[in-house]
Amino acid sequence: MLKRISIAILLLIFTLSAICQTNFKSKDLIQFSGVVISSDSLKPVPYCSIIDVATSRGTTSDYFGYFSFVARKGDTLKFSSVGYKKAQFVIPDSLTTNKYSLIQLMYEDTILLQTAVIYPWPSKEQFADAFVNTKIPNDDYRRALANLERAEMKDRMDAIPMNGAMNFKWQQQQIQSKLYYAGQYPPNNLMNPIAWAQFIKAWKNGDFKRKDN
Repeated sequence: MLKRISIAILLLIFTLSAICQTNFKSKDLIQFSGVVISSDSLKPVPYCSIIDVATSRGTTSDYFGYFSFVARKGDTLKFSSVGYKKAQFVIPDSLTTNKYSLIQLMYEDTILLQTAVIYPWPSKEQFADAFVNTKIPNDDYRRALANLERAEMKDRMDAIPMNGAMNFKWQQQQIQSKLYYAGQYPPNNLMNPIAWAQFIKAWKNGDFKRKDN
């Protein structure tokens, strides 16, 4: 009987201590919310990382710079974002409420990158070899023949875009076409019997057959 009483007393003591510890810990928890903004433009800083230094836990701000998570009184928080200097904030341990709001300013940071040199060849050795061994025609006649080849002319014709005059003419044609059919639907040859008759006639005549050169 005494053993049962002693065991019950020990269980009661453990339960009370656990409840006291839980209440003590819950008193230290607060809802920490705020917004992260830039110091020069006062615009929100999206996706800023907020990390608790002690526990390595935290959150990130949303697209509008807003964040909210559960923290403890006295925690040290680190704010970091690409293009900004890192900042720290210590939550006061003398808070009397379970909520705390903060407007965190982030200062821009200048990042110096190493100079990148871009070469048209994979390596300097290959460029030197191609520069030395490439055969270039010496006379103007050979260069003119190379530039006037049919394949070369076709590639240039396909690659050269329209100039300013041609673009202006095309735009004026589009505007004129819209004004001509203003207030009504433009014609659709899909239901035009004459267009279908011309299509069938051309089909029978073999106009759509592939013509190999």
